[in-house]
Amino acid sequence: MEMNEFQRQALQTAIYPQELRTIYPLIGITGETGEVAEKVKKVIRDRNGIFSKSDRLEIAKELGDVLWYLSVLANDLGYSLDEVVALNIEKIRSRNERGKLHGNGDNR
Repeated sequence: MEMNEFQRQALQTAIYPQELRTIYPLIGITGETGEVAEKVKKVIRDRNGIFSKSDRLEIAKELGDVLWYLSVLANDLGYSLDEVVALNIEKIRSRNERGKLHGNGDNR
């Protein structure tokens, strides 16, 4: 599935108060990212970091939830996922070309 198609489908189920635009999906991203971290943490703790097929599947499902909230937040900010991805690739490519992948700061 293409990024913008995912975003279009996600928006069909994005039901929350419009006065909470950006805030609601941001809270959702935070919560879902925490769920990803918890699943990874438990694999590290309980299985010495060895991920079973089931572990990977459950983490992938949580990553899908993160992506859902990300796509909704991007829309609330006026961006398609394709635009967000393009901006990120451009930023990382520029850093790489200038030898600035390492270091601090958003605009290095």
